[in-house]
Amino acid sequence: MTYVTIEAEDGGNFQAYSAAPSNGGNAPGIVLIQEIFGVNKVMRDLADGYARLGYHVLCPDIFWRIEPGIDITDQSQAEWDRAFELFGLFDTDLGVSDLNSTLSHLRSMPGCGGKVGSVGYCLGGKLAYLMATRTNADCNVSFYGVGLDGLIDEATKIDAPYLSHIAALDGFVPPEAQAAIKSGLGGNPLCTLHVYDQQDHAFARQGGEHFDKPAADLANRRTADFFKAHLS
Repeated sequence: MTYVTIEAEDGGNFQAYSAAPSNGGNAPGIVLIQEIFGVNKVMRDLADGYARLGYHVLCPDIFWRIEPGIDITDQSQAEWDRAFELFGLFDTDLGVSDLNSTLSHLRSMPGCGGKVGSVGYCLGGKLAYLMATRTNADCNVSFYGVGLDGLIDEATKIDAPYLSHIAALDGFVPPEAQAAIKSGLGGNPLCTLHVYDQQDHAFARQGGEHFDKPAADLANRRTADFFKAHLS
């Protein structure tokens, strides 16, 4: 496994898992944003998967300010408890700052040529939305982002393509929150929203309780097409 060190805007540094395309040539980049379980095997496998599609990928440790190196799963109650503890301690604004530092670092890496986007899952889905509203990433993708309804006033700042995958039965994003998201983003021609009927939160997390292969395959295909269209 390969990691790089990134300097934070306010001092200090943190690690990011790095995956590169096999062809070794210049390629666009993707900032991959973790769930609440840290940069674990699920996220590293995702990074490797995006690299196989032809992208330079960095998946930063956004919990480093709380505890560096978090790597847990969704397979035990103790891990879920720890994950939600980390979620509660996480500073969103500093997290976006660290992701912006990651974006800049990726753009400066040898071999990363052209555009750079982001994609995030769960907490990362929220942060990918904020990458769309607060940074100059070239495009951004949210998988079942949480808390977007409380940030919908920032939607007017989106000036690059944004894609959101919404689970219709998401236990963490209730119907009223989904309605606010659709209302706030639906009229923006830069925003594409896909709703997955009968799907719950984290339907694309392999090995997770709610994993659904057909829905995951569809969302992943739409994401790959989106990146191909906007990062090429």
